[in-house]
Amino acid sequence: MQDLVSLFLHLDVHLHELLVQYGAWMYAILFLVIFCETGLVVTPFLPGDSLLFAVGALAAGGGLDIWLLFLLLTTAAILGNLCNYSIGRFIGPRAFTGNYRFFKRKYLDQAHAFYEKHGGKAIILSRFLPFLRTFAPFVAGIGAMGRPRFFMFTAIGGVSWVGIFLFAGYFFGNIPFVKHNFSFVIMGIILVTVIPPAIEFFKHRRRTHASEAAK
Repeated sequence: MQDLVSLFLHLDVHLHELLVQYGAWMYAILFLVIFCETGLVVTPFLPGDSLLFAVGALAAGGGLDIWLLFLLLTTAAILGNLCNYSIGRFIGPRAFTGNYRFFKRKYLDQAHAFYEKHGGKAIILSRFLPFLRTFAPFVAGIGAMGRPRFFMFTAIGGVSWVGIFLFAGYFFGNIPFVKHNFSFVIMGIILVTVIPPAIEFFKHRRRTHASEAAK
């Protein structure tokens, strides 16, 4: 756990060490991390927003090509979502056959209805929310959101997400104040992206308890 916390808070140091050690292979490593963070349900703990910001700052120092990073990491984010969606699409019909107690058909129908109505907005906004961006495409696949529609919104979300955090790091990451307080900046990014969904979760729980109490 201590090593994981250190990884997040000192991303700039660890990334520089990786660059020195692996050179051009750094592009492949970053591609793989972003792909797994968005494409595999079991790896939502991997760094996303903070990693993009730190990589942008590293590129500003001349270690990496910013435009190649933008192209590769956007591709990784989009392909990751498509992989996650395909897994959900494959699992959904088999899990919701009625043979499993916790996988009821009505849940699948509700997910499908939600993504038909709000899916585009959910896919785009979830890009900026840790954990949710890992599960949103999976649930969209389970809910059988239309493939062309999903691809369009996941592409918009992927380009926006990677572009905003990567270029924010590129333009602001090497400002002396930011550079000398990089760990606090990373903590700020994590808090800003985690707090909104946490607040929404507790509000939802409170509304659920109030609704159950009123029955």
